[in-house]
Amino acid sequence: MGKIKMRLNLVLELLDVPGQLLDALNPIGRLGANIVTVIHQRDVKTERGTVPVQITIEGDKEILDRVLKVIEDSGIQIIQVDGILRKEKITTILIGNIVDQDVKDTLDLLNHIEGVMVADMDLKMSDHPEQSASRIVIEAEQGKRRQIMAEIKEIGTSKGFLVINEV
Repeated sequence: MGKIKMRLNLVLELLDVPGQLLDALNPIGRLGANIVTVIHQRDVKTERGTVPVQITIEGDKEILDRVLKVIEDSGIQIIQVDGILRKEKITTILIGNIVDQDVKDTLDLLNHIEGVMVADMDLKMSDHPEQSASRIVIEAEQGKRRQIMAEIKEIGTSKGFLVINEV
């Protein structure tokens, strides 16, 4: 019995530079999947200035899984698979009297930002409590980075922390 063919609808986020679309499409055929459709409109940009490209590919599950991995490993963001937004990781550092300002409350405030979930946290204590540092990794909906980083900054400022968001 043959393998079952599946279709995946992807939205990729490409830099607006020559060769990016080719770099994204190349692994698809090379790994044995078929390209069904490509919608590429260079004049449409995301909030980060990238170009969203819609691609429908077809193949068996193993091949499609390999295609997704190779595309991601090449540094191209896959922002949607079959209409489901994928999560992106945002790392932020908070410096200040984190323990006295209540770590749980800070994490609760971060988790209450729409589309955000704290995935990881490291706390580095100091002899001087005001110099404690925490690295927090957040999983967030694609495309909301700027808004989420502004809300993290607001939470940190309200607690007297120095906030260092990734660029």
